[in-house]
Amino acid sequence: MNRPDTTAVPPSGGAEHHPATPAGRDRDGSGDPAVRVSGLTVRHRRTTALDGVDLDFGVGVHGLLGPNGAGKTSLVRVLATVAEPAAGRVELLGSGLGGHRGRAAVRRELGYLPQDFGYYPGFTVREFVAYVAWLKELPGAGADAAVERAVARVGLADRIDAKVKTLSGGMIRRVGIAQAIVNDPRLLLLDEPTAGLDPEQRVEFRALLRELGRTATVIVSTHLVEDVAAACTEVTLLEAGQVAYRGTPGSLAALGADGHESDGNAIERGYTTALRGHRAATGAGR
Repeated sequence: MNRPDTTAVPPSGGAEHHPATPAGRDRDGSGDPAVRVSGLTVRHRRTTALDGVDLDFGVGVHGLLGPNGAGKTSLVRVLATVAEPAAGRVELLGSGLGGHRGRAAVRRELGYLPQDFGYYPGFTVREFVAYVAWLKELPGAGADAAVERAVARVGLADRIDAKVKTLSGGMIRRVGIAQAIVNDPRLLLLDEPTAGLDPEQRVEFRALLRELGRTATVIVSTHLVEDVAAACTEVTLLEAGQVAYRGTPGSLAALGADGHESDGNAIERGYTTALRGHRAATGAGR
């Protein structure tokens, strides 16, 4: 059974650095970012996945890009409160995550889709999303409507009473997105959310991201640069556990504006230029 998982300044030199866009306001109207990490270090045995990272994220859609092993999933797991950092401070929604009560309060305001999405195959779509709503302590009076709304937003209203095990891989991924948004989260964390979605579904998902990002802080970890270009207001590029670049999709594309079309579109070329510049500045080979 697949059980559900619910619960840095770039160096000088190298690629041109564009400053991050100002953080958006949180739902309470304050200018404080929903996510603030400082000196964040994550280790997996002898490997350092994140190395003293400083970041903040406000309301909007934020894309996390980087090669395999760059630290994207490690960052998302820490922000989802399912992994502990080796060092550094993490503040989510104004809380420092101290103690069980603080974590529980933050988790009620979180939505999280892990890269490897676990589910109960014998549940219907409705039952599974309702189960996650219960875990998030949604008030009983509004839970049923919240479940139906979340399922409809991912285009599965006609399959809401189907067993999850009967769905295609892309549909199951959409169930994962539905459970992540059922509590109308203030902070939404999505790790490779478009894996398995066809082109039409990806276009619809980008529209959903833009809608959610008007009032929530949405962080999307992905390998698909085109998804970032289409949906995100800000891009953070990680490389070997460090922030290699931060700016808007437009500023990243500007780095690749003079490249040849045979080397991909402008934002893909900008991604490559930023990575190479960071590696040259830090002396990292690949």
